[in-house]
Amino acid sequence: MPEGILCNKTPIQNEEELKRLLADTRGRQYYAEMQELEVDRDKLRTTLANTFRSRFKTWLEICARCGMCADSCFLYTVNQRDPKQVPSYKIQSTLGEIVRRKGDVDGAFMRHVMEVAWSQCTCCNRCGQYCPHGIDIGVMMGYTRGLCFSQGFVPWELKIGSGMHRVYRAQMDVTPEEWVETCEWMAEEQQDEWPGLEIPIDKEDADIMYTCNAREPKHYPEDLAEAAILFHIAGENWTVPSKGWEQTSLSMFAGDWEACKLQAMEVYAAMERLRPKRMVGTECGHAHRATVIEGPYWAGYRDGQPPVPCIHYVEWVAEALRTGKLKIDPAKRIKTPVTYQDSCNYIRNYGLAEIGREILSYIVEPGYLREMAPNKEHNYCCGGGGGFNGIGMFRPQRNKALLMKREQILNTGASMVIAPCHNCWDAIRDLEEEYAIGISWSFLKPLLIHMVEVPEHLKPKEEDEDE
Repeated sequence: MPEGILCNKTPIQNEEELKRLLADTRGRQYYAEMQELEVDRDKLRTTLANTFRSRFKTWLEICARCGMCADSCFLYTVNQRDPKQVPSYKIQSTLGEIVRRKGDVDGAFMRHVMEVAWSQCTCCNRCGQYCPHGIDIGVMMGYTRGLCFSQGFVPWELKIGSGMHRVYRAQMDVTPEEWVETCEWMAEEQQDEWPGLEIPIDKEDADIMYTCNAREPKHYPEDLAEAAILFHIAGENWTVPSKGWEQTSLSMFAGDWEACKLQAMEVYAAMERLRPKRMVGTECGHAHRATVIEGPYWAGYRDGQPPVPCIHYVEWVAEALRTGKLKIDPAKRIKTPVTYQDSCNYIRNYGLAEIGREILSYIVEPGYLREMAPNKEHNYCCGGGGGFNGIGMFRPQRNKALLMKREQILNTGASMVIAPCHNCWDAIRDLEEEYAIGISWSFLKPLLIHMVEVPEHLKPKEEDEDE
């Protein structure tokens, strides 16, 4: 069977197709059809000819199979140092084979490639730091995912996620109307405690355009309210766009590069329409990577820069603390052992490790920070990045992947993990659920709201007793 009804080489194009795929419980029909899906070898050869360029060719050719990347990979370590989990083996046995065979592979082989690409690699890029030749296997594995997607061999959840971006320009089915309603609802909910608080929508020429993760309005609207409260306290001139508010990109996890471009362009269109001085993105690692690091190249911007300067939420928090826009009540600083989860996508791939420590110096009492070992750009992936968190058929492998982070956290003796990244937050939540090691976890926003000093003019006025 060259093409299935649900599992095929055509990306989701409309809401009807998306709902049909969503109705397939756990992807049962989808994966059954995948067993019969045939490879379009001509298309695969053409894709390789058009996209497999000198950098990838050089990397595959100069890989010495020395194994020095092995111990850099947390999946190699937690899987009893299985030689098949060595990063160089994973890429040579998948992409390398596709290239050497010039695309002459079958469906069984592509199902194997899919499993390796999504259950044996999170594209965390840690191995690239330790390769003596500078080979970035994480980038090559991302390319491999793109080949799989183009042939229809992609996990069910990620075909759905990619489809969400194509249909809604968000990783979840949140329409512009629902987004605006959520913003208005959250602003109204805060009025008693925070008089005058607003979530401005489509305000032109603001200092900040705030973008977020679709999971926030869909499932955690209090996160949006917390961002608004902190901007309110800091006195920021800010706005959210009615369209282009979603910063994340499950299509990047899926390898759907066309949808990646569509999503990034939606955010950039909002920038051009509203003309903010800069964009601040929420506490999410892959969102920052998709919109700020990779997005400009998908969009064809030759300088590799978005239309306006963009910063991650940790950069805004550090700036607000440094300049006094946010002031911490010393009595409310964290006085229990705490550790910090370094997100791969804005620490290893964007160099913000020290910014995180600057924030901790304000909110954690000296002596209570327990650093993981290793940490900063050498830290291990949370165990759920790259889409690993959300793929049901690979959940056993994902749960095993959490063991490295479990060991790191336990060795610190910390009782709380600060994780300014959605995927990291999810992975650590699931880690506690799976292994019950007795920890709590938090984004920065709720911690800051608990300990920030509120200016008198922002506090609710006490009602006159005589009234």
